[in-house]
Amino acid sequence: MQRVSRLTRELSLLATEPPPGITCWQNGQLDDLRAQILGGVDTPYDKGIFNLEIIVPERYPFEPPKIRFLTPIYHPNIDSAGRICLDVLKLPPKGAWRPSLNISTLLTSIQLLMAEPNPDDPLMADISSEYKYNKQLFLLNAREWTKKYAGQLRVRTSHCLLGVAPSTVLLSQFPFHSCFVLSFLLLCVLDLYSISLYFKLIIFSPSS
Repeated sequence: MQRVSRLTRELSLLATEPPPGITCWQNGQLDDLRAQILGGVDTPYDKGIFNLEIIVPERYPFEPPKIRFLTPIYHPNIDSAGRICLDVLKLPPKGAWRPSLNISTLLTSIQLLMAEPNPDDPLMADISSEYKYNKQLFLLNAREWTKKYAGQLRVRTSHCLLGVAPSTVLLSQFPFHSCFVLSFLLLCVLDLYSISLYFKLIIFSPSS
């Protein structure tokens, strides 16, 4: 009961007050969650949308959730299976998980890890070495992976409540207001063309 009530509160808070760039929702069962993290500005993951799987154990919050990336990411602390090397995802003495932490805290920590990798505690030794000794090549590869795997056109909205399927919105390279203005202008041009064509047909049509 404690686990269910706590998860309900956490998901409700994540729906109404999500951390910037983070969305989390229920994937059918209460212990099976999904999340999305938007790549941070000034990182090689900028404009990327990264999906994650969150499995909540029976002993939560005394045991941390199991979180992994579903979207491939080029990162020294995240392996090809999406597993994440992060101390708050592990129990003491090797880890730093404690019951006072929550899912929002974990997702924020993962977001921070994306912006600030820890090459001294890697899961991917080759990427770690590249990050330490050839930073420009790392940035190039990370950007290419982001464009290839995380450049999705759809993202979950944050306004999702328990039992309600989250909606989907389209992303664009342009700001929303710019897209609206361009669409409006295009419609105006089409309307003017239609009106012009209509009058031409009236003027030049043979009289009966």
